[in-house]
Amino acid sequence: MAGQKNTQEQDINQLLKIRREKLEELQENGKDPFQITKFDVTHHSMDVKDNYDALEGQTVTIAGRMMFKRVMGKASFCNVQDLKGNIQAYVARDNIGEDSYKDFKKYDVGDILGIVGEVFKTKTGEISIHASSVTLLSKSLQILPEKFHGLTDTDTRYRQRYVDLIMNQDVKDTFIKRSKVVSSIRRYLDGQGFMEVETPMLVSNAGGAAARPFETHFNALNEDFKLRISLELPLKRLIVGGLERVYEIGRVFRNEGLDTRHNPEFTLMELYQAYTDYHGMMDLTENLYRYVAKEVTGSEIITYNGNEMDLSKPFERITMVDAVKRYAKVDFDEIHTTEEAKNLADEHHIEYEDRHEKGDILNLFFEEYVEDHLIQPVFIIDHPIEISPLTKKKPDNPEYVERFEFFMNGWEMANAYSELNDPIDQRERFEAQEKLLAAGDEEANHTDEDFLNALCIGMPPTGGIGFGIDRMVMMMTDSAAIRDVLLFPTMKSIPNRD
Repeated sequence: MAGQKNTQEQDINQLLKIRREKLEELQENGKDPFQITKFDVTHHSMDVKDNYDALEGQTVTIAGRMMFKRVMGKASFCNVQDLKGNIQAYVARDNIGEDSYKDFKKYDVGDILGIVGEVFKTKTGEISIHASSVTLLSKSLQILPEKFHGLTDTDTRYRQRYVDLIMNQDVKDTFIKRSKVVSSIRRYLDGQGFMEVETPMLVSNAGGAAARPFETHFNALNEDFKLRISLELPLKRLIVGGLERVYEIGRVFRNEGLDTRHNPEFTLMELYQAYTDYHGMMDLTENLYRYVAKEVTGSEIITYNGNEMDLSKPFERITMVDAVKRYAKVDFDEIHTTEEAKNLADEHHIEYEDRHEKGDILNLFFEEYVEDHLIQPVFIIDHPIEISPLTKKKPDNPEYVERFEFFMNGWEMANAYSELNDPIDQRERFEAQEKLLAAGDEEANHTDEDFLNALCIGMPPTGGIGFGIDRMVMMMTDSAAIRDVLLFPTMKSIPNRD
């Protein structure tokens, strides 16, 4: 087996050597492809195919990577792949000239070509380009994976996404759809009068979420900084400043583990709207999801992992207490103390920490018994105050807050509040977070004095929401893992073999 592997490596090394020799020959003959700086493209492959009736007999210019070549004496066929797909080119010696045809026969699969020619159909009915000129625009010095077997090793696909995009059309389609998801979100929000803004990624106090931050040192100021874990607190400062509808789509960073739904850096969208509450955020979420689904998939019904989810119907709205009552058959309205809640958790074999209070344990019951059932779009509303340090209390029931989490496919897709704008209440919540921090909770928030000062200046009643863009893209593209929708997911470094 080892001998076979060594033979394969020798064969590959020989092929790579031949490619470099071809490049050297081109350079010696004044035909260095890397000296070409520009090539004017008029059409993409699918433009030609989709508009064949209008383009038949017309001259077009295409460019892309050669994925296949069949040489047949004085005429050859090749297949060129570009952004939108692929198209066949018919290359004949009598049309491009003897010297050019001689060069063409030496080109390799993987080379990037520019082709000028007339649009026609072959005898078998395949729309093609009858080349009048072929230009080598870039020489590929590496060998692509064998076409029949493709690129299937997931680790290689994630580490060499550029090869993955070349070899797997469905991967390219996923990332084209990802771009459409983000642009359609922007279109919808811009149409609703929201303003897109940018806030710092390097912060002295990473707040706004329960997460452990990455830390770094800023040499110029000789100060420690953190990478942001949320967009919330700076965006709320802008609401205080009078920018009534703001949103940001950007990277946030959480020093946590990797799994199919989590990556340490991911794309978050947060928006804040003055003079509304979490009911307004629910309406916005319903409308936004329908809009994006229609724009990206063409339908308000999407399928993920075999589950069909209907976004056209009004989304259900149910309190966390009622959801736990429905699926766990436990009524937390009848639980009045933390001790009772812990006893209940013991009976149901739910693990908790000493610091957990009644509201924390309600949330543990929700995670254990409810989440997996939430396949259709649903808003889980009115969370316990213990797990919601930045949210307004419900006036008629101050143990709970005006918050919702939006679920689909058993996943949390969005998190929203009627934002807390009482600076005195907010300080008390920060103090409670500081105690958790001192007790060893690395995800608790530090007090943000400048944010408290902003609240003292005065923030109007405000609704806010955060969307995980990556999970939204997973849902819209039926992708199994978050790494499948991140162009460059976080990977463990490969050690040097020197």
